Amino acid sequence: MRRVALLAVLLAVAVGAGAQTYPAKPVRLIVGFAAGGPTDVIARLIAQDMTASTGQGFIVENRPGANAIIATEAVARAAPDGYTVLFSSLSLLVNAILQPDKVKYDPFKDFAPVSNAANLPQVVVTSPATGLNSMRELIAAAKAKPGEVSYATSGIGGSTHLAGAMLETATDTKMINVPFKGNGPALAEVMSGRVTFMFYPVIGIAEQVAGKRLKVLAVGTTERHADFPGVPTLAEAGLPGFEATAPWVGILAPAATPAPIVSRLADEMRKSLARTETRERMRQLGAVTVADTPAQFAAFLKKDYERWAQVIRTSGVKAE
Repeated sequence: MRRVALLAVLLAVAVGAGAQTYPAKPVRLIVGFAAGGPTDVIARLIAQDMTASTGQGFIVENRPGANAIIATEAVARAAPDGYTVLFSSLSLLVNAILQPDKVKYDPFKDFAPVSNAANLPQVVVTSPATGLNSMRELIAAAKAKPGEVSYATSGIGGSTHLAGAMLETATDTKMINVPFKGNGPALAEVMSGRVTFMFYPVIGIAEQVAGKRLKVLAVGTTERHADFPGVPTLAEAGLPGFEATAPWVGILAPAATPAPIVSRLADEMRKSLARTETRERMRQLGAVTVADTPAQFAAFLKKDYERWAQVIRTSGVKAE
């Protein structure tokens, strides 16, 4: 018993010493979507701050595919030492709800929540070339030509897909879901006019609207958005409940990552989001900063899992 106790003490000392020197080498932030999308943009913003504050590189690595399943499973299997972490979104939970027999991770058993960075309200956008000026016109077009109006998504089961499926259900229409490997490529196709519209997290939209490359038809917030004061909410357009589709983005580490390392990561991310410059950039992007503790993030994830399960049941979304 004494030997076991001694080994436990030595292990605790080793872990503590490692945490005190963490990070001692570059840290990889794995993003399951293509570069340029909302999750990637915020990950790079925070990584830049964390690199400066720790003196070690926080490197964003994009591994798109399968609605972030590839990236999520890779981090779930990574060494729990804090040097490979996941910059994730609601796909962490939705994939497990939609495809419990396919995903090779458990969103709660295989990860240690670090901190929720922000929530990203969604807006409905289209190219000015479509000639659509309101949700009423969009829905009328979908009813007039079933199966011709299309909406781009970041992948099957993502927030953009769930919102599009909810819109079909709410309006009794049939539209075409066009999935991409991330929001960035999806938005590019909407701006080109090759896809009719999409639900898109509000990040970066104001810049595209100002450049007349996009038009916002409605916002998925409880009140009108400050960046688009003349644009109605979806509820005002007769489509309540879409604020529930707002995704989050945050950091998770592999399960069994030492608590001191998890805490250090959370502290560094909150430090980043407390910077005046970063908060202003987040505001400009349209993100709602959260920056919570590991315990608060863990509690949020359990509630969010239940919320998305309800959304999926209501909308009838199925994995393909």
